[in-house]
Amino acid sequence: MITSSSFPLLCLTISVLFLLPLPSSYSADPDPLQDLCVADLSASTPADYNFPCKPISEITSDDFFFDGLTKPGNKTKVFGVSVSAGNVLTFPGLNTLGISLNRVGFAPRGIVPPHSHPRASEVGVVMEGKILTGFVTTKNVFYSKVLTAGEVFVIPRGLIHFQLNVGEGEALEFTAFNSHLPGSAAVPLNLFSATPSISDHVLTKTFLVGEDVIDNIRSKFRF
Repeated sequence: MITSSSFPLLCLTISVLFLLPLPSSYSADPDPLQDLCVADLSASTPADYNFPCKPISEITSDDFFFDGLTKPGNKTKVFGVSVSAGNVLTFPGLNTLGISLNRVGFAPRGIVPPHSHPRASEVGVVMEGKILTGFVTTKNVFYSKVLTAGEVFVIPRGLIHFQLNVGEGEALEFTAFNSHLPGSAAVPLNLFSATPSISDHVLTKTFLVGEDVIDNIRSKFRF
């Protein structure tokens, strides 16, 4: 729980996380060509998620404010984590600005499983608890560290990474991205719950196991 003593740290954290990705040389999204371009979410969504601008006459102050990070999201039963996402889909004022922010809550032993963000690098700060954070490079080198409240991590764009709650109680972190919609490709979900399913032959050859093992794993991701 965020207490009055931790609130100043939270305010500083959010300010720093939003400011870090702002220089154009660090942004994963194209530079904006106008003062603002609030996403028109009622328009048909293009494949690349570059939303058209809402007409200026329809823009209100509410488009530039978001309270979704003040409360936790629903925890997943499988992984024991909750994510409250502040991206262009929930916060239209971020459109074309090259920034977004998540609140991530962890149940005891909860994990954000190995995944990658194809459109952004990630920086985050632990607010509560003890979280093991790690990533693997394209040369198969593994970097990791256990972080506690106030400590910060960074994940280079596109690399496989994870976060695991290794403390006794719940944990909380805030993460920021240099994209208004960084995307997330979760390895276990991609492999075992894709639609249509990836062939058992592919998975058995990949992991050097029998079909019974693949079927058992796949059954755990039928939500």
